[in-house]
Amino acid sequence: MLSSDTVVVGVGNTIQSDDGLGVHAARLLQEDPRTPAEVTILDGGTLGLELLPYVSDASRVLFLDAVNTSEPPGTHIRITASDLLGASGGWSVHQLGISDLVSALALVSTRPQEIVVIGVQPGNTGWGTSLSPDVEASLPWLVGAALAQLSLWNAPRETVRTSECAGRSGDQGGE
Repeated sequence: MLSSDTVVVGVGNTIQSDDGLGVHAARLLQEDPRTPAEVTILDGGTLGLELLPYVSDASRVLFLDAVNTSEPPGTHIRITASDLLGASGGWSVHQLGISDLVSALALVSTRPQEIVVIGVQPGNTGWGTSLSPDVEASLPWLVGAALAQLSLWNAPRETVRTSECAGRSGDQGGE
């Protein structure tokens, strides 16, 4: 269903205050000229498992969301698929969380996937269309973190290998 190998999904309900954070971030990424043209950005809203057909064939999936880690509002969070698969679903502010979607992807995906969730601890998920002050202040960070992840994924593999080797050489020289 998708034309790209990398998909960004903004998740959340925009009429439940901070819960809509991921959707707001995805909209900003769509307008940002630094977003790679080959990346598909989706407003996942509250679709839950209905997102499966949109992300099951991608090799890289980045979710943007409000993530409940019981930290202070506005706290920055980065979670990998392995972290999510070990979770009991309590990290999401949604009825059916991203961890449920990641679990389903492990069953239906046609190839290995790299999945990352970048989010912010919400302060208010009650009725409302605006973000709480702490979460709104974290929105630029979330967009920047998403761009950094996309840049990491799009970095030429040779560059990554070279820098990894350089790091190891430096470590060995200090022994």
